[in-house]
Amino acid sequence: MINPELDAFLSVWDEGWSVLPANASPKERRLLFEYIAERMRLPRPEGVTSSVRFVPCEKRNVLVRIDRHDDGGTQPCLVYMHGGAWAQGSPMTHADITMRIAAANSQTVVSVDYALAPEHPFPQAVHECRDAVKWVKDNAADLGIDPDRIAVGGDSAGGNLAAAMTIALRGTAYAPMAQLLIYPGTDFDMSKPSYKENADAPLLKVAGMPTVNANYCPNEEDRKNPLAAPSLAESHAGLPQAYIAVAQYDPLRDDGTTYADKLRAAGVPVEFDKGEGLIHGYLRAMEYCAASRDSLARMCAWLAGCYATE
Repeated sequence: MINPELDAFLSVWDEGWSVLPANASPKERRLLFEYIAERMRLPRPEGVTSSVRFVPCEKRNVLVRIDRHDDGGTQPCLVYMHGGAWAQGSPMTHADITMRIAAANSQTVVSVDYALAPEHPFPQAVHECRDAVKWVKDNAADLGIDPDRIAVGGDSAGGNLAAAMTIALRGTAYAPMAQLLIYPGTDFDMSKPSYKENADAPLLKVAGMPTVNANYCPNEEDRKNPLAAPSLAESHAGLPQAYIAVAQYDPLRDDGTTYADKLRAAGVPVEFDKGEGLIHGYLRAMEYCAASRDSLARMCAWLAGCYATE
């Protein structure tokens, strides 16, 4: 059974989206998402200050939001990629998550405002996130960040991008030391059991996913590229330790489960959270659901442990 504490959240969430026209454009969807996220935003955690910078990338300058704990000094860092089906969302829509990670661990979180589909399909978002991770390490001293304690993370489409970062940067000086993947999509295989079991689950409907996938990867050959589908990498050896959180009632549940299995088979340490009773996007429900808050607390504790052993 879906956790009943999610009912109140879903009522507010569904009401917010109910005004969206059936033929809404990507721009209209983005604007409404920003409005809903702002209306539901939690109070700023004590001790966290936010700022923005711009990262020079190949095609444009990319904004990053920096949530930093006021403790000062040299801090560990998480480079975060927000969810939103690669087509919507921003560092602002996910600030509740990034600010609370910064607060819990007295750390810095850099959230990337990467290019969105369908205007900017694969691989532009991958390239911009990669450049942002490299920029964080190159500018670690200026940012007050320990260059040896930089992890990557993200939720949903952002979890896909975070996993792609570990593959893109594997074996380089920029390789992240850990990866936090929250209900990630890891390939485009919709035949997994969780897609059938949760076809009409809250927040993420299977019926809309072919359009989502086509917007991000219009070239079907790209869907075999491990930077778009990390599960399809020839090898997962040498990737950083991982925390993978899935949700029981989520079409993407088996994406995360399968990826955890592949990482373990390659010798990568994996902490796995089944998300019992939870749905896709459950971190958005922290105000309403104790299990959502507890899940984020476990993620933060795992990150803190990674930083402490580096």
